[in-house]
Amino acid sequence: MDIKNIFIDYLDQFLNYLQNIKNYSPLTTKTYQTSILKCIEKSDIYQENGVIYFNITKYRLEISSQNKRTINKKISSIKSFVKFLEDIKEQNIILKGANRVKTAQTLPKPISTEHIFEAMQKATLEHKLIVLFIYSFGLRISELHNLKLENISNNWIIVDGKGAKQRQIPSNQTLLTLLEQYKQTYNPKIYVFEDKNNKQYTQRQLQYRIEKAFKAIGIKATAHQLRHSFATDLLNNGARINDISMLLGHSSLKATGIYTKLNTNTKLKQYNMAHPLNQ
Repeated sequence: MDIKNIFIDYLDQFLNYLQNIKNYSPLTTKTYQTSILKCIEKSDIYQENGVIYFNITKYRLEISSQNKRTINKKISSIKSFVKFLEDIKEQNIILKGANRVKTAQTLPKPISTEHIFEAMQKATLEHKLIVLFIYSFGLRISELHNLKLENISNNWIIVDGKGAKQRQIPSNQTLLTLLEQYKQTYNPKIYVFEDKNNKQYTQRQLQYRIEKAFKAIGIKATAHQLRHSFATDLLNNGARINDISMLLGHSSLKATGIYTKLNTNTKLKQYNMAHPLNQ
């Protein structure tokens, strides 16, 4: 059987894994399907000495005129598929031509504290708690999705982060009080956020509730922006970059360094507003 056809056959299993295990949305899964299928069709796939070679150079040339971030997303989806194939087939697959395109690092766009407080005032109890969890602890949406009630105490919350790494984040009384009200109303069993059948919310369901909370005040917002707001507000109020890095669950200070740039911009703006020569 042609190796390309084998790849295509396994693609259905991969898409099922994304949607049912990783809880990807149908739209995201469809995007993966389109990119990977096109890549398989355009690429050279062959086997030598028991090793499968997946050369996507021709596919890369075809998408070279697209936005750099779009190219990188497509490459990332292909890498995920290859990793899945290796795990399923227990066979080495060498991926060629899959280098990422360098993109300019952009500053995050945090949501202002005023807008966060305004949104929480108008939000439902559930939506308010979702917003507060991310803004209070800087959680990723995947971390909030997997957060269990047993991991929350009066002093700490234990977060299961990327790469199966756990971290502890100090809790706060505002959130704990709201959480008690929420538990009495919604009666979750295992995870903090569950539906009426006590099924764990998907990441998309959580994101939708964040969007809805901020839509009420005319703001478009994402969980990622709330995470940026957490880090930015800590930095602007004197927290050390090392501490923020640990709270965010970053593996290195390099990932947190972008907030230093943001803080520098804030300081420059304050200087321009305050110095007599700039009046």
